[in-house]
Amino acid sequence: MGETEDPKNDSAAKVEKDQKHEKKEKDKHDQEKENGEKDNKDKKKKDKDGAKDKKKDKNPEDKKDPSKLRAKLEKIEQKMQDLQLKKDEILRMISEAESNAAHSSAAAPATA
Repeated sequence: MGETEDPKNDSAAKVEKDQKHEKKEKDKHDQEKENGEKDNKDKKKKDKDGAKDKKKDKNPEDKKDPSKLRAKLEKIEQKMQDLQLKKDEILRMISEAESNAAHSSAAAPATA
């Protein structure tokens, strides 16, 4: 006669397989994480070296060249003008918001 499978044993086998699978996934994830951390450390080290190289690339003669200094000055002045425009716009918005708040509070009837 044929043997019948015990459902208890079948579910226990599934649980065991799931646990093994989870452990493999966890190990795989841990290994990837370790490799990623190593890569990040290497990348950070390279970035620091690159930053040092950029600082070295600055030419001290640029500080003596009037045309380059004028170009820097113009660039700064343009930024200042842009910021002044933004400031004026924000101040206008503030005054509008305050006047709207004053009108709305004055227009609201007092309840007593």
